[in-house]
Amino acid sequence: MSFTKPTRRGVIKSGAVMGAAGLATPTFFTSAANAYTNAPGNDTVTLGFNVPQSGPYADEGTDELRAFELAVEHLNGEGDGGMMNTFSSQVLEGNGILGRKVEFVTGDTQTKSDAARASARSMIERDGAIMVSGGSSSGVAVAVQALCQEAGVIFMAGLTHANDTTGKDKKANGFRHFFNSYMSGAALAPILAQQYGTDRNAYYLTADYNWGYTTEEAITSATEAVGWNTVNTVKTPLTQTDFSSYIAPVLQSDADVLVLVHYGGNMVNSLTNAVQFGLRERQANGKNFEIVVPLYSELMARGAGENIGGILGSQNWDWKLENQLGERYSGTNAFVQSFGTKYGFPPSQAAHTCYVQTLLYADAVARAGDFNPCAVVEALEGFEFDGLGNGPTTYRADDHQCFKDVVVVRGKENPENEFDLVEIVEVTPTEQVTYAPDHPQFAGGSLGECNPGA
Repeated sequence: MSFTKPTRRGVIKSGAVMGAAGLATPTFFTSAANAYTNAPGNDTVTLGFNVPQSGPYADEGTDELRAFELAVEHLNGEGDGGMMNTFSSQVLEGNGILGRKVEFVTGDTQTKSDAARASARSMIERDGAIMVSGGSSSGVAVAVQALCQEAGVIFMAGLTHANDTTGKDKKANGFRHFFNSYMSGAALAPILAQQYGTDRNAYYLTADYNWGYTTEEAITSATEAVGWNTVNTVKTPLTQTDFSSYIAPVLQSDADVLVLVHYGGNMVNSLTNAVQFGLRERQANGKNFEIVVPLYSELMARGAGENIGGILGSQNWDWKLENQLGERYSGTNAFVQSFGTKYGFPPSQAAHTCYVQTLLYADAVARAGDFNPCAVVEALEGFEFDGLGNGPTTYRADDHQCFKDVVVVRGKENPENEFDLVEIVEVTPTEQVTYAPDHPQFAGGSLGECNPGA
């Protein structure tokens, strides 16, 4: 599939959310027979899409909004139907959700938990959103998931990678399709040992919030298990834009690997600084110095440019999966075709997971025959499905985490175009990244009980 050069396109908003300031006392719309928060009328149902439209993760948020808009079009019977045609559950008919036309409101999380909660609260209390999705920060996801649990609506997490989202901070009303920090470590460590050897000294620069903490823990644990030594771990502010002062000490250490636990614009800036300091040409301990980025996307690769060449990392999904690895990843091409036709370029992993979460919510309502959040929870728990681009996938009932294959990627040294910047190194099978619900990295917390709200 070929793509023309992308153009900046605004996302159509249906009732933009302005924040919680000045809101009236919360009003929950209920059904007398079966009361729950924001029960829809006979004609429409409102979904809330809460993403970073500003801040370091804004590029991811913009692509999420594109995918949400596309999912709504498909649910309402517009366009080519995308992955509704390949989804193993064939209950969605393109007539909205249970015959209600899907409408949506959007908000800007600003990659800040307080702003995200205010935006989500406005969606629920002012706009009547019955489901909230989105986010490109685990701190935001944890905060909004807790709010949705309190309010009695479903939270279908967008891009959130920290273990905590389905670990110590898991909630009965929340579900995550995206993979997590543990899975990145389990998939990456064997490849890192194979590519770079088992005798390595790693220095970590880590984003100073819960995603950074759990990813650092997952990668250090997995790499130390194959023989690597952790030299130092240094936290960096999420608001940091120049990482030069953090890169300089790496040169004075005995490290021969730099692990950048950064995402979005933070990763683009820190990787750029590392290359400017000559780390890619450096020799240390008789080895070529290496840089690893545990989690990155095509969007980030585009921002990093040639600096991404040779960098190993992991992804939840890649738009080339079905073309390169066959029918196991069916649904990928259908989504890429729909997204590419609408926007002129392939979707990111953030776009993919948000599109999928929207379909999964709609499907659960359709299978349950009910918008009641507790009926949706019951429909999603233990749900096994296929045809959404990741191969066979299961929403585990214990913690509402999806389990599926994990993609290990490397930045291309000589990309042919600006949309094909990473190559698939290996797809790690589900069994290798599966863990027990009580694994130490996920200790604490409880799902609790579903809350239907009113």
